[in-house]
Amino acid sequence: MKHLLFLLVILLTTISCTDQNKHADENIALIEKYIQAVQNLDYTIMEDLLADNYMGYGPSHDDSVNKDMAISNWKDNVENLYESVTYDKSRNLASFVPNGENAGEWVSNWAELTIIYKDDMATVTLYTNTIYKIENNKIVKSYSFYNEADVLEQLGYVFINPNKL
Repeated sequence: MKHLLFLLVILLTTISCTDQNKHADENIALIEKYIQAVQNLDYTIMEDLLADNYMGYGPSHDDSVNKDMAISNWKDNVENLYESVTYDKSRNLASFVPNGENAGEWVSNWAELTIIYKDDMATVTLYTNTIYKIENNKIVKSYSFYNEADVLEQLGYVFINPNKL
């Protein structure tokens, strides 16, 4: 009887997890398509994959952009700043949050990102984590995390504490 109960619990848990994460493969494919668009510097495809009500947050606490601002920023970066963007060691994980403020389907991407800048061909390499909320096969929200200071140091910026002058 114990074995039967144990088997039933495992079966129900498996069915529950499968049902909650039923779009995991599709969601990961969507994010992989978005990442490919970033690597191809193709802001037209990026625009197509973002929902009209999209909001992006980060990397700084008070950073946020809506869809129009995100596409405008990427268009400016593509035309004036970036020679190339490459995702290396990129990994995705789909998850489902059953309730609360962040309920829904999410995909997290971890990557080592290499950016080559146009004019001086400066290169930066950084670790990034972006989590994407997916609804109706569109990205509706994202949170990006990376070390901005590390990027600036790689570009030659020097940080000076004004209290030590």
